Amino acid sequence: MNTSVAAPPDAPATDARWWSAECPAPDAGWADAALRRQAQLTKPPGSLGELETLAVRLASLQATATPGADRVWISVFAADHGVAAEGVSAFPQAVTGEMVRNFASGGAAVSVLARALGATLEVVNLGTVNDPGEIAGVRRAVIAPSTANFCEQPAMTDAQLQAALAAGARSVQNAVAARAQLFIGGEMGIGNTTSAAALACALLDAPASALAGAGTGLDGAGISHKAQVIERALARHAGNASALRLLACLGGFEIAALTGAYIAAAQSRLPVLVDGFIATAAALAAVRLNPGCRDWMLFAHRSHEQGHGALLQALSARPLLDLGLRLGEGSGAAVAVPLLRSACALHNGMATFAQAGVSTA
Repeated sequence: MNTSVAAPPDAPATDARWWSAECPAPDAGWADAALRRQAQLTKPPGSLGELETLAVRLASLQATATPGADRVWISVFAADHGVAAEGVSAFPQAVTGEMVRNFASGGAAVSVLARALGATLEVVNLGTVNDPGEIAGVRRAVIAPSTANFCEQPAMTDAQLQAALAAGARSVQNAVAARAQLFIGGEMGIGNTTSAAALACALLDAPASALAGAGTGLDGAGISHKAQVIERALARHAGNASALRLLACLGGFEIAALTGAYIAAAQSRLPVLVDGFIATAAALAAVRLNPGCRDWMLFAHRSHEQGHGALLQALSARPLLDLGLRLGEGSGAAVAVPLLRSACALHNGMATFAQAGVSTA
């Protein structure tokens, strides 16, 4: 069932095309200052490799001489998918609602990582088939019990898409109000690797066989079936060319929320650390909707999920890690946060040659 509803009550009071508003550019002056400091630190130039690049990038994005990743905000968006009826997941759809409880109670991987990082974890329920109801620590922004089966009709109505985009923007508003230095978006939804792969295929004009992967653990036959389901959906929605329409036809509530969050973060000058395959599909949709948001994205890791490499290549992204991860939830991005913290600690805390009395080259 895909009952159309109005935007959730906590949606930002903005116009329907808020996502197209200009994103500010990173501060080139602070980048230059950070590069000058890196040249003065007690090390051979470039010897800290990507850690130097990260520190300079964060200084530019945060417009500061002392970049940081201490205050991290993680929003996990949960939603169900109508395409699950096509048998594209190894897990039953009930898992989505059950995992909402697990996130809130602290038992999920991203919950553990958030605690270890001292990060704020926000769980957002956008609509599950087995609604867990009111749960402490979960923000209800329910749009519908699930999207529609996109093999039969568009996954979302225009109103539902706007509600999902706005739900992501609201999470960014919460992060900004909490003075977060970094935003991570996570997702949960049985069937969402199918949705992300279908969206990626449409945005990249690629065949489903190239992007459909194991998801929750499908075998070869399951992956082949998944690709066939995606091809059916692509054929049905072939007349839609714009990223907005493709997101409505093939996306999920949580994928659209991530898309909205990435754009809103860029508009708010808040750097984002993009997670794996599903999050990167949302990032590509965000960049197609508002190209200026790309400058505000860092990419955490290369997922083991087939198709992630094509998305990263389309975004000219260099991920920080390659650990064979494919869990989602924002977990891979959380694992990468200590690298950002190390980069900032080195940049801010190392002595210069003059301070240490060390001879330069």
